[in-house]
Amino acid sequence: MIARIWHGRTRPEDYDAYTRFLEERAVPDYRSTPGFVRLSFLRRLTEEAGEFTLITWWESLEAIRAFAGDEIDRAKYYPEDSEFLLEFEERVSHWEPFVEG
Repeated sequence: MIARIWHGRTRPEDYDAYTRFLEERAVPDYRSTPGFVRLSFLRRLTEEAGEFTLITWWESLEAIRAFAGDEIDRAKYYPEDSEFLLEFEERVSHWEPFVEG
C-alpha cells in the first residue's frame, strides 16, 4: 500500500467553500478510481489561511498512475481549484507504511 500526500492553502474566507468543493468534486473522483483504498482530508483555519492536507491510500503505484497519470509525483488539480488555492504545489509525496495501528 502507498500513501499519497498533498497540501494546499486558501484564503480564510474560502475555507468552507473549498471544503464543500472537495467533498462534492474531489472525493468522488478519488473513490471512483480502481485501486483507491481510503482517504483523510485534514484541515485547519488560521488567521492567514485555510490549510488542507490530503492523505490518500492506494493499493499500488499502478493505481496512483490510473488516477494521476504517468507523472505520479505531479499534483493533480481540478479547474475549480484556481478559484480557491493561493498556490499550486507541483509535487506530492508518496510514502510506504511500515506499521499501522
